This record gives sequence, structure tokens and C-alpha cells, in this order.
Amino acid sequence: MKHSIICLSAVAFAIAASFANAESTEPFGSADIPRHALPTPHAGFAIGTTPSIAGSGPTDAEVGDSDSFGRNLQWLGLADMSVQLTNDCTGTTAPVVCQVLAPSPAVTSFSFQDVNHIALPKNAANSLMCYWLSPWFVVTYSNPTASTVVARLSVTPTLTIENPVLNTPGLIDPTTGVAFGGQLLTGMTSSQRFEIPLPAGITITERKRDSAVCIAGFLSRKTLVETYGLTDAQAKDFFHKPTTVRLNVSGSVQYVSQAQLYFGFRIIGD
Repeated sequence: MKHSIICLSAVAFAIAASFANAESTEPFGSADIPRHALPTPHAGFAIGTTPSIAGSGPTDAEVGDSDSFGRNLQWLGLADMSVQLTNDCTGTTAPVVCQVLAPSPAVTSFSFQDVNHIALPKNAANSLMCYWLSPWFVVTYSNPTASTVVARLSVTPTLTIENPVLNTPGLIDPTTGVAFGGQLLTGMTSSQRFEIPLPAGITITERKRDSAVCIAGFLSRKTLVETYGLTDAQAKDFFHKPTTVRLNVSGSVQYVSQAQLYFGFRIIGD
């Protein structure tokens, strides 16, 4: 019995190591996480402070976000993403995207860019853009082998933000070290990873429902200055220009025979 436990542990460790090495992406640093909540500065992110846009009223020390304090919530748009993971993507048409699954025990990675987008007019928000993200997943985990395995699903949604201010000559993205080229990439606090132990020959289907809401915002005047290196004037001008938000999603699966991943996305601002 002890020998069997040791062997099973070794197999599980090997499977876990294989899955980790095959991950297509790590969770991207999210502007939605307040800077003070990070134990150490995010790699490549600049550290700084910014004054309130209003220049009066409560300070950040008092209310946490003085720029948006007391402002009305603005409804700024709605979009979604629908992703299928299956053995045959024949017949799948936009806006649904599809990834063919490799036979188990191989890990299948997927990455879809610009699955959907929201085009905002100039002056859509004052200093802050937030998200409400409501994913629901229907996932079938299957173990065709004669041994116990660990099935896995990893999902990371990200946002590509386009704005004319990001085309300013000489403006470098501190998170990448190269010019913005008109856009930046940010994560959301919505990456998820599931691990399901499966005995030999077992197939199960699970439905998962979750929601995530704004903390610091996926984009704010403060983030543009402190994280992305814009001047205060450039950050203010950013919100006076039209902005396009593109939805992306990546991840990987193992011992999954099919899955349907849906993400409802709404933008709100101040």
C-alpha cells in the first residue's frame, strides 16, 4: 500500500510538472489590483504618485481614489466572449471561437485575441474605467487511462486598450520596454485554475458560475501615470480621446474532453 501511494504521488507530480511547463501564459499583471496591495512592485512597473484631478476635496489617503470620489457611475458598454474546446471545430462560426483538443494526456493550450470589442467615444469617462466580468463554464473532464489523474482547466482573460495618446512618439511602455504603438495590454483579477482528481475511466461534467467586479479599475488616470509612465497631462488627454477595448482569452486544459467557456463583460466608468 505504501509503495502504491508513493507511485501515485510520483505520477501526480509528473503530471503537474508537465502541465505547468506547457502553460501558454501566466496570469498577466492587472491594473485592477491596488498598488499598495502588492507585496513587491510588479516587474517593469514604475512607482509614483499622482495628485487628484480636481485638486481639492478628499485625498487618496482618505478615500483611496480621490479622482472618482463623488462622481456618478456611467454605463459604457457590453460585450461577451464564447469559446468552445472540442474534438472537432467544423461548422464553428464567429463570434464563437473554437480550439481542437489534443488527445489525452497531452495538454492543449489556446489563445484568442480580439474575440470581441467595445469602441468608446471621446470623453466617455472622467478618470476611471471598470469592468464587470461574469464567466460561466460547462466542462467535461474525462480520464481514459487506467490510473488516477488530475484534470485541469486554466483560463486567463486580458484586455487590449487602444487610444491615440498611446501613439505619442517616444512613449515607452514600462511593462514591455518598447513603444506602445497605440495600445497596451492589461489583465483582470479574473484568471482561474481548476484541478479535478479523476479515478481511472471516470467522466464528469461540471458547470461553474462566477463573477468579478472592479477594484482599482482596468484603466485609470492614476494607473496611466504610475504604471504606464504617461505624464499627468497625457493621462488626462487619454480620457478625452476615443478608446477601443478588445477582449482576449488564453489558457490550457488537460484531461478535458469538451468545454464551453462564456464571458459576459460590461464597462462602467466615472
